[in-house]
Amino acid sequence: MKQDENITVAERIALALKRHGTELIFAQSLPSAVILAAEAIGIRQVTYRQENMGGAMADGHARVSGRIAVVAAQNGPAATLLVPPLAEAYKASIPLVALVQEVERPQIDRNAFQELDHMALFSACAKSVRRMLTADRVDDYVDAAFVAAGSGRPGPAVLLLPADLLRERAITPRLQRSASYGHWPIDRTCPSRDLIEAAADLIASARAPAVIAGGGATSKGAAGALARLQDLAHLPIFTTNMGKGSVDEHHPLSCGVLGALNGPGSLGRHTRRLLGEADTVLLVGSRTNQNGTDSWRLIPPSAMLIHIDIDPQEIGRNYQALRLVGDAETTLDLLCSAVQVRDLRMRRRQRGELESRIAAAWHQFEIDRCSVREANMSPIRPERIMKELQSHLTSETVVVADASYASMWILGQLRGLRAGMRFITPRGLAGLGWGLPLAIGAKLAKPHHPVVAVVGDGGFAHSWAELETMVRSDIAVVVIVLNNSVLGYQKDAETAKFGRFTTACRLGPVSHAEIAQACGCAAIQVTAPGELAAALGTALTARRPWLIDVICAADAHPPLSLYDGTLDRPELVEPAT
Repeated sequence: MKQDENITVAERIALALKRHGTELIFAQSLPSAVILAAEAIGIRQVTYRQENMGGAMADGHARVSGRIAVVAAQNGPAATLLVPPLAEAYKASIPLVALVQEVERPQIDRNAFQELDHMALFSACAKSVRRMLTADRVDDYVDAAFVAAGSGRPGPAVLLLPADLLRERAITPRLQRSASYGHWPIDRTCPSRDLIEAAADLIASARAPAVIAGGGATSKGAAGALARLQDLAHLPIFTTNMGKGSVDEHHPLSCGVLGALNGPGSLGRHTRRLLGEADTVLLVGSRTNQNGTDSWRLIPPSAMLIHIDIDPQEIGRNYQALRLVGDAETTLDLLCSAVQVRDLRMRRRQRGELESRIAAAWHQFEIDRCSVREANMSPIRPERIMKELQSHLTSETVVVADASYASMWILGQLRGLRAGMRFITPRGLAGLGWGLPLAIGAKLAKPHHPVVAVVGDGGFAHSWAELETMVRSDIAVVVIVLNNSVLGYQKDAETAKFGRFTTACRLGPVSHAEIAQACGCAAIQVTAPGELAAALGTALTARRPWLIDVICAADAHPPLSLYDGTLDRPELVEPAT
């Protein structure tokens, strides 16, 4: 690149990205001046087929890498397609920087081609939306975008770039910037000592404390700190959907995912009583949202709550709590130190009985699901697919799911192998189609780790085109398509609520294996349970893009509380013990 005093604004943006540790940009050439400048200094462009998929790729990359991911798009229709993934990242607290081209400055507000009010467009789905207007503050604006994305509660930041400005010569600022803000969280914050001490007193004196770990518990370092607190204070831990992976689910005090997964045949059917008995509940990085609390019904009204969250507005949104405002790792580390000097004899005395109750719950869960998990029927039960996948998992495997039932199968049927194992689901807004691009981003973040995407055929139809991206860019994701020719959740939710479902819930038969093969992706269609193990073994050892198209039972549904008494008839279900 040219000498610093004779470079364009686009080239200075690329240098700023490099300073923040950016190694790749999810883009489709535009803004061309920026992408050309970035490629010239070794920043890789990962070319998506559609902007909403590119945004989801950046999301998956940020979740797994611990870096603030960068996505770029053209103005107008391309920018509008960034709204869904930015909205997911905003709700799920994932840091992204979106570089969006604007029309040239003299053309603003003149009905220029593909002109749109991007400030208004992104205002509801980004922490910050700014427009760069002059050539002398390039680094200021790039740094501000990274700081907005990665500080406090993480989320997307949008930087709007007028096309003519990018071609101008950059003006060297009098004050040079050298800081790097590419990793998150940028700032480590913690509560006051008095609040930590008060929380430690509550935990130590509680008759029956419990922990609910949300998505914030999967942030960098948080899982390890939570594991230390679990053992030190002898605490049973439940996770929300987004919190899965934050604890080792083979730990004797781990109670798995709860939330809405507490219908007949679920683990939560047997563990939710433990939470119902709790007199003190520690919330870690949880938005206390509808899915994580089963419509706000799981946490006992009489329980004292302690809430750790980096966002002060999330604490107290739905439950009054002792406020521990801070990032999860730092706050949990301080809590461990404070708890360690408390009298924990009561906790230790109760641990044996508590572990026995949790082990009994897991055992009963295995009995409840045995018939479907071992079923040799065709079409194949999703529980049987999850059984085979479980046997191929390592502690380094990253499991990604699409929204809807695909998420519920991995959350409720797979068991995490260590604290910090990654299970990624688009639960911020739960939009269909994001499983595959999230997995692509995750694989680029951890190229030497196995990455498996579990997608339903309804959701996968939104992202078929990115199979070509996988092949062209040699991104070795293994995709498992649960192919049942229905929009499963929609069909079952309508049936439970109205006794019938609309015609949109039935889909035509599609050979996803043939679609994949047409894109150059290795693929196989599986119709019998006995074929699953060999297909998974081949795909996971091939080190190339693979798709397994599994013909699934259309009437299978996860054990959601919504179906208890409707699709799950109580006379067919053993009562909880």
